Amino acid sequence: MQFQSDGPERTEAIGAALARVLSPGAVVAYRGDLGAGKTAFTRGLARGLGYPDPVTSPTYTIVNEYLGGRLPLFHFDMYRLGSADELFDIGWEDYLCRGGVCAVEWSENVWDALEDPIIVAIEKTGPESRRITIEGGGPIADLSL
Repeated sequence: MQFQSDGPERTEAIGAALARVLSPGAVVAYRGDLGAGKTAFTRGLARGLGYPDPVTSPTYTIVNEYLGGRLPLFHFDMYRLGSADELFDIGWEDYLCRGGVCAVEWSENVWDALEDPIIVAIEKTGPESRRITIEGGGPIADLSL
């Protein structure tokens, strides 16, 4: 499924639409360069899950937790991790068992630890425009904006 975004607000709207069809335990694996819009998409996920507060990148903390929405949202940044083993060292299985949504930036660094993820690829097509491709997992068939 492919979408065009003309800016961060549209990217967030696409993320919010995806959030509305996600189930507990869903893993959203991002692919995209630095500055592609992964955090903007995650702000949309949080909004779509009913989380009203600001969402920031977990670059230095590895994971940010957003609680209080329809489902918890765990936003991971795997840029500094070198392998799936390091992911398990920070309690990956515990997050999976908590019944929330795991949104994983730099997923390629821990790809072998992700089972059946929904893949969100964000590609820059201009200064503000993006092509967003969403693949995998069953619920995306019900995705509509």
